[in-house]
Amino acid sequence: MNRTNHSSHIVDVLKVAEGESVQYESIITESWRRCIQEHQLDPTSAPEVYVHTEIQLSEHRQRMEDFMRTARFGLESLYRQIAGLGYVVLLTDAKGVTIDFIGDPTFNNQLRRAGLYLGAEWSEGLAGTNGVGTSIATGTGLTVHQQEHFSSNHIDLTCTAVPIFDPQGQMAAVLDISALSSPREKDSQHLASALVTSCAHRIENATLFNNFNRNWLLKFSSSPEFLCVDPEYMIALDDQGMITGFNNRTALLLRHEFGSYAVATKHLRGRAFEDVFDCTLEKLGSFVRSPQSTAPAVRLKHSGSTLFMQAIPPSSVIEPRARAASPKLPAPLAEFSGGDPACFAMLERAAKLADAPVSLLVQGETGTGKEYFARAVHQASARNKKEFVAVNCAAFPETLIESELFGYEAGAFTGAKSKGKQGLVARANGGTLFLDEIGDMPLLLQTRLLRVLAEREIVPVGSTQAIKLDIRVIAATHRNLKAMISAGKFREDLYYRLNGYELLLPPLRQRADLSWLIDRLIKARPSDSPAPILSHEAAIALQRYAWPGNIRELSNVIDLALAVCSEGVIRLDDLPASVVGDLNPAARSAMPDEEFAESEAIALRAHLVRRQWNVTQVARDLNVDRTTIHRRMKRFNLIPPNQYAE
Repeated sequence: MNRTNHSSHIVDVLKVAEGESVQYESIITESWRRCIQEHQLDPTSAPEVYVHTEIQLSEHRQRMEDFMRTARFGLESLYRQIAGLGYVVLLTDAKGVTIDFIGDPTFNNQLRRAGLYLGAEWSEGLAGTNGVGTSIATGTGLTVHQQEHFSSNHIDLTCTAVPIFDPQGQMAAVLDISALSSPREKDSQHLASALVTSCAHRIENATLFNNFNRNWLLKFSSSPEFLCVDPEYMIALDDQGMITGFNNRTALLLRHEFGSYAVATKHLRGRAFEDVFDCTLEKLGSFVRSPQSTAPAVRLKHSGSTLFMQAIPPSSVIEPRARAASPKLPAPLAEFSGGDPACFAMLERAAKLADAPVSLLVQGETGTGKEYFARAVHQASARNKKEFVAVNCAAFPETLIESELFGYEAGAFTGAKSKGKQGLVARANGGTLFLDEIGDMPLLLQTRLLRVLAEREIVPVGSTQAIKLDIRVIAATHRNLKAMISAGKFREDLYYRLNGYELLLPPLRQRADLSWLIDRLIKARPSDSPAPILSHEAAIALQRYAWPGNIRELSNVIDLALAVCSEGVIRLDDLPASVVGDLNPAARSAMPDEEFAESEAIALRAHLVRRQWNVTQVARDLNVDRTTIHRRMKRFNLIPPNQYAE
């Protein structure tokens, strides 16, 4: 970079700040204005890229472990296409922190200095206009080429970035390829843009496949030849035919499809398949066969456009609207779910293992109810007369965890109780020991725990006498233990001792029984008056929210709503702003009548599905007459499953 380029770049940025015109695309000049006006960045300074510490980076990577595993093959495939051309591949989270990286190690020093490396944060607020940060700010893919960067430190770089969206339409990550040097013409990056866009699309599809294999997966393409190998659009459906996930191209298609009904992407979740396509759920089976040149087609209901479709049944097939009679689960386990297919399959297996001499490893995101589930397994077993002892392995200081777990004799150490103390493991004798957050247990204690599990006896601190044990061990974690084993942070032998069978709790955003959970949480709160009911707007907001904190977050939201609601109705105003999003009262008043009617239809359908289409029960829930429900059903063309024509 020479001084002339440096000076002319600063002049251009300052011109934009003062409202003058320059020869750059509007997406670039708008970003420059944000950098100055909102982020208070100085175009005359050239700050270094902020690089997170190893501990901070580890936290960002841990939150994205599952996604990174899915994306890694795509990154490697992309890098093979551009290897030798001077590019590096970066994957950042939605905050712009680089969580994965592939580049030529020969240039590591130059890449580190340029910030093209692990841990570097490329958010617009810190780094100014750049591929990743501006892609996050605008929600679109773009190339930021050389002097289009805000900081003069970056005007030798070219960066092409594309956002990757999760199956609920929320931005999950950004995929970027950058080079330290490139031809001056921006047109030279057209191929880079096409490659990154294609790779991001494949990662979205793979994420949908991996996360929704227990749902119906529908693939669509305008060409039957590419339907199987590279579908343009993908949708996941629950067993009631409601949309539970989609890729970003589908989100754009459906928003365009609804036209005057246009809604935010996140509001596509919960819509009915039959509201979008001119096809009934009962016909999905005819789309299951392998697509050939004569692949069956389906029409979009509003526009009449035609797409070729292939349907992939759930891994455990459940016919839409015709749920098979289910074996009866033990009451404690049955209370964990309101009919979600993925949950039921897991609970069915847990019931069979309740009394088996097998250790269980419960995996799931934070807040999915791992301890509640472990208690249900204990209550469903013959050990339920003895204690269920829960140990949070991340809660104890490392200096105390051994004495807390294994107990100690009188006088075993300074400050010990005069009569000694029984450890938590011994308390669980005859019952169940639940080891929560097992991934956070220090390595030294992992060794001691392994010995206890192998020998089925403990020796309290300061004692020489062993205590025989008869315990059932259930461990739980939200961490990727196999990755921790590879990193030397978790003992492989302990992993296999704990993992007699692994049970995965689905995140709340993938569960089909959200309405049941909401209803149960509302009715579970002690009160002298009848349980409040949800307004239509509040029900829609709760259904469409992605619930990153899972059941724990839902429980907190219900607690808040019950505390502040009035007149026995939970309204939008009673929900947190993070949940309401753009369904606030001001937005509602500006909504077209047709759009609100559609939202009302979705809410009513959810109530009917929850009550197995029992109109009397739904009327009682909503505190209205049965005739009102029938009138609304007729208005929204909601037909009970048993009344569909053959």
